[in-house]
Amino acid sequence: MRLTEEFSLEIKLHEPLPVGAGPSGTRVVYTVASGEVSGERLRGRVLAGGEWALIGPDGFLRVDVRLQLETHDGAHIYMQYTGLMEMNEAVHGALASGSGTEFGEQYFYTNPRLETGDERYSWVNTTFFVGEGRLLPDSGVAYRVWRPQ
Repeated sequence: MRLTEEFSLEIKLHEPLPVGAGPSGTRVVYTVASGEVSGERLRGRVLAGGEWALIGPDGFLRVDVRLQLETHDGAHIYMQYTGLMEMNEAVHGALASGSGTEFGEQYFYTNPRLETGDERYSWVNTTFFVGEGRLLPDSGVAYRVWRPQ
């Protein structure tokens, strides 16, 4: 399979809101402070959103994110993605120190789905995306997002 890089996404998060340990793992909720999407065909900012992360007993965090995007030219796009992030030594170290990780330092992959009623961006409604993530310093995440050719 050949992939083409479509856009990057950077998100800054507010402090986590711990829900606590439940039957499926430890739930932590994050609200979005700000964010930016940048690519040749898609660029803009994150207006609102959050993550409902679930850290399982297997050492993986289940990513569950919903975002509202506004493009540079005023279109509104809903983005939702799920994924997995391995809670390995690099991740634990970055979280403890407030530093970041690099792409590839942890297993961190997502499947973004985008939706809009704006005809200029209707291509996102029928495009499959796959993303690779990393942690940013001071409570943030960054993704590189591709689409199959």
